Amino acid sequence: MTGLLAALRVETRKAAAALVLRVGGASLALGTAVLAAALVAAVETGNEQIAAKLGTFAEAAGWDLLIAIATQVVAAGALLAFGTTLGWSFGREFTDGTINGLPAIPVSRAATVAAKLLVHLMWTVIVAVSLVCLLIAAGLATGLGALDAPAAASLARLFALTLLTGLIATPAAWAATLGRGPLPGVTAAVALIVTAQIAVVAFPAQGAWLPIAAPALWAMQPTAVTGVQLLLAPVFALAFTAVTVSAWRRLQLDR
Repeated sequence: MTGLLAALRVETRKAAAALVLRVGGASLALGTAVLAAALVAAVETGNEQIAAKLGTFAEAAGWDLLIAIATQVVAAGALLAFGTTLGWSFGREFTDGTINGLPAIPVSRAATVAAKLLVHLMWTVIVAVSLVCLLIAAGLATGLGALDAPAAASLARLFALTLLTGLIATPAAWAATLGRGPLPGVTAAVALIVTAQIAVVAFPAQGAWLPIAAPALWAMQPTAVTGVQLLLAPVFALAFTAVTVSAWRRLQLDR
């Protein structure tokens, strides 16, 4: 790909200066940790209303409860956060008018798409690490004590869930390209969330075969998802990466 390193440097600078990425990352990582810790504290102090709202989650305690709540939040919230930021990354080129300058730079369109998605992947890793660290800090601050082996395994699954959710948000990049703006990317993320939830409810036995649902199901019930089903998530992301590259190659810049 022509100019990949140059495109990567440019996209990294854009991401570092982007308020939407900082807000999205903080909302997901810090927001999840604070919310989970607050709910655990409420249950631990005997708040029956909160316990009733948590349903079967309230049967757990300590680290298990904290991580279960965080996993539930990330299962839906991360897809919206990553879809929003991906939609912004691709859609802003159209709303800001910078897309019209592409023919003047020695960087291929495929390299631009690859750079944007690589930066998105790096940002996803940063968010995942931050989330796990903040959740551990929240648990210690709440007085849950030291992590045991099962809790550490659950945290590892939460980390993997965050990464995989960043991957399955890739259709937002394609939608933002076709729609020539950030909003179609956000709409695509919402559609993915709704589709996954409907599919899991309507077809519980087959839900794990849906790439946009498998990571969340695996994080909450590891035995319910096979390795093959889980691997469909990165395959899904690669497929939409190829579709997005194709869409950029066919862009008509005079529209």
